[in-house]
Amino acid sequence: MNWTQVSVTVDGEGAEAAAEVLRRFADQGVSLELPPTGADSDTVVPDAYGRVRVSIYLPEHEDTPARRRQIEEALWHLGQIYPVPEPSYHSVREEDWASAWKEHYAPFRIGRRILVCPAWETPRPGPDDVVVQMDPGMAFGTGLHPTTRMCLESVEEHAGPGVGVLDLGTGSGILAIAAALLGARPVLALDTDQVAVRMARQNCDTNGVAHAVQVVRGSLRELRSGVLWDLVLVNILAPVIVRLLREGLAEHVSPTGVMVLSGIIDYQAPKVLEALEECRVSLAGRLQVRDWVTLCCRRPAA
Repeated sequence: MNWTQVSVTVDGEGAEAAAEVLRRFADQGVSLELPPTGADSDTVVPDAYGRVRVSIYLPEHEDTPARRRQIEEALWHLGQIYPVPEPSYHSVREEDWASAWKEHYAPFRIGRRILVCPAWETPRPGPDDVVVQMDPGMAFGTGLHPTTRMCLESVEEHAGPGVGVLDLGTGSGILAIAAALLGARPVLALDTDQVAVRMARQNCDTNGVAHAVQVVRGSLRELRSGVLWDLVLVNILAPVIVRLLREGLAEHVSPTGVMVLSGIIDYQAPKVLEALEECRVSLAGRLQVRDWVTLCCRRPAA
C-alpha cells in the first residue's frame, strides 16, 4: 500500500493550529518538520518567523476527491483566522512512509539549556542541557508555538531544586516536565481534558519524571487551600486567565513566588493587566513574540 503526504507550510505560530486541523483526517499522527539551521546541523532554534511543514499521511485508498475537499475546506476555515496556504499532495511508497515523517524533525533548542528532542532521536546535549523528549505527532505542546517557548524560557529562569511548580492547563505536560528535569519538586500538573491528562502522564513516563510530576484532571478548584507554589504556570487563553485570577489564582503563589501567564494575544493584555491590578498582583516582566504576550507576575502585596 502506498501513501499520500498532505502538507502545508506555515510559521511556528500557525503550526500547531494547522496540525490540530489536519490530525482529524489521519490516524497516523501529524508531522511537524523543522529544517536544521546554523552551524550545528543536528539542532534548530525555532523563531517567530521560522517555517514549519505540517504533514499527515493518508493511505492511498483514502486519498479521494471528497477527502481532499474536506481537508481543504477545514484549512480554509482556519485561514480565516490565520494565513494558511493550500495543501500540497505527494505520493510516498510503502517502504518509505514510516520514516518519511521523521526525516526532517530535528531536535531544537529553547533558551540556553532546554533541548526538545523527538523520542526516536539520540540527542547530543551539552554538559548543562536538559533534554525534553516530545512526540511531534502530538501537535499541541511540542514547544513550537511562541506561548510555549516563552513559558519554557521562564521555566528555565525560575525552576530548580526545591522550587514547587504548579502547571495549570498542562496540555502535553511539556512545562511540568521541563521544570522537573531542572530539579523542581514538587510539580503538580492539572488539566480539565482527560486526553491531555493521559498524554501528559505518558510524556512524564517517557522523560523519566513520572515519580516527580503528579498529573491530575482538574483546575483551580482542585487545589488545596493554603498550599502555596513557588512557580505557577498558566498557558491557556486570556479570558480563562482573567476568570482564574478573579477566582483566586494568585492566592496559591508563595510570598516570593512567580506567576507566569501566557496564551495572551497582545490586544487582550490590558484585560489581563486589569485583572492583575484588581488582585493587587505586580508585573515583574513581559515577554512578547509577534502578537503573543507572556506576563511574569508577583503575588499580591501583604
